[in-house]
Amino acid sequence: MKKLAYFVLLTLLAVSCGQENAPENHTLHPDNDNGGLTLPEGFSALVVADNVGRGRHIEVNENGDIYVSLRQNDGNRGIACLRDTSGNGKADIIEYAGEHTGTGIKLHNGYLYFGADSAVVRYPMQEGELKPGNSWELIARGFPQEGQHEAKPMEFDGQGNMYVTIGAPSNACMEQMRTKGSPGMDPCPILDYAGGIWKVDENSLNQHYLEDGERYATGIRHAVATRWNNQVGELYAVQHGRDQLHQFFPEMYTTEESAELPAEEFFLVTEGSDFGWPYCYYDHLQNSKVLAPEYGGDKTIQERCENKKPPIMAFPGHMAPNDLLFYTGGMFPEKYKNGAFIAFHGSWNRAPEPQEGFFVVFVPFDGENPSGDWEVFADGFAGTEPVNSTGDAEYRPCGLAQGPDGSLYVVDSNKGKVWRIIHS
Repeated sequence: MKKLAYFVLLTLLAVSCGQENAPENHTLHPDNDNGGLTLPEGFSALVVADNVGRGRHIEVNENGDIYVSLRQNDGNRGIACLRDTSGNGKADIIEYAGEHTGTGIKLHNGYLYFGADSAVVRYPMQEGELKPGNSWELIARGFPQEGQHEAKPMEFDGQGNMYVTIGAPSNACMEQMRTKGSPGMDPCPILDYAGGIWKVDENSLNQHYLEDGERYATGIRHAVATRWNNQVGELYAVQHGRDQLHQFFPEMYTTEESAELPAEEFFLVTEGSDFGWPYCYYDHLQNSKVLAPEYGGDKTIQERCENKKPPIMAFPGHMAPNDLLFYTGGMFPEKYKNGAFIAFHGSWNRAPEPQEGFFVVFVPFDGENPSGDWEVFADGFAGTEPVNSTGDAEYRPCGLAQGPDGSLYVVDSNKGKVWRIIHS
């Protein structure tokens, strides 16, 4: 009898410990069709929310609450705030807050930082509340408003510094914007105030980024996908490369070459880095940074580009990388640990070649650099019909976030559909 009681006690303890250490997704049930996604074996997905608005980037709090930055605002609706109260992974509370719209969004030190196109602001988080407070503080201002490449993602290094991307309002710094035959301005005046990443104090208020901040890196046309990698203490970015090589230089570039070139570049961004835009672009077919035709390039010569910093990896052109995440969770298999996920928003200018992107890829890492080739991780966002333009895509992945249990969240920019990817 004593042996039986002892056995029962051990069994109860084992069950209790097992429940205590069970992964947070033990009550999750993936959708039968994985929300339309195609995933590697062992992975599945469920739709958290179908339509929260035109989503850009996404953050997940330690308690599982989700925050999505929105491109459009209809009266204090710039941030979608989602909460799951049932534990099934589906958002049963969706509320809206924030008078700003834009791309960048980050939970940091008790605040929800928001990267509007014209400024970076922060909203105070309130303990136990889903929505951030209504009052906000202006952190950085003065960003150029010239009608293109205005997204303002931001990152933090844990040492009190905030890094903000200032996209270049240009294709290739031509004297006449996107005009055939127009030469590139040399030197390019845009680099004085854009086309790079600036560093400012994360806590000082009302800073003008040029007067109170400092330029951290230059020669970056437009980098919506940025992330501080805490494992190595460095900043990374993936650039949108320039467009229209065949359109402006048909005697030099075929339509096929123009669809592939230039590469979308994955950068390790250190202080003082110069990646070469607009004078240079990266040709992943030649594994070389070459001089742009607006500055006398012939597809092969390097000249001033020889000493520009190369990417750590290159992707086919025009796929539009819009978010980057280094995976540190414990849910996914070991191969994913500290590797990078990149959300490609999808191309608009590869015609007459098929449009590409509209997927999430994975890049394995060893320390500071990739340790292998990139692979498509999540696909199916665009739907089953051919994609001849971005308007044909059903969904376009734009933002990535890691949940407290190690699951991966993806948000789309067409309707604001949110997926949660898990591993069995």
